[in-house]
Amino acid sequence: MLAHNIHITVFCKSEEDIEIIAKKLLFIVPFDIKEQKIELKKTNATGFNEKKIIILEIYLEKESHTNLFLNNLTKNLTDEQKSLIKKQADSRLDSEFNFFLRLDKSKLINEDKLWLTDKGDCYHIRIKIAAFPKKRSIALNNIKTLFS
Repeated sequence: MLAHNIHITVFCKSEEDIEIIAKKLLFIVPFDIKEQKIELKKTNATGFNEKKIIILEIYLEKESHTNLFLNNLTKNLTDEQKSLIKKQADSRLDSEFNFFLRLDKSKLINEDKLWLTDKGDCYHIRIKIAAFPKKRSIALNNIKTLFS
């Protein structure tokens, strides 16, 4: 087991954005979520300056789903990006072993490319890393193995 669960979220600024943003969200999840009975949750929220935003989210917790997702993720990242993730692993991992990645929204929508970003307009991915025994060094080693 590589991850206990994976939570993916993305913000949409308008109803018109939802279709393409949801389609690309499903592009990074390499299986039919309806068939697998996974909900694509849609939440209305209020952003800065009282602007309405829609939050789309998918939560994966079955080992088969998390493994398929992680395999698809690593397959679609460049070697340079995987190397960057390994270098930044310690700063991307919190005390609860949640590992955070952000994928550039415009690159995914316009080029079908998974591309790391540090900016806000992105797909947020939180991976709860499995580590046995529960030690930070083991979690970091698992991350480095995953992105090798």
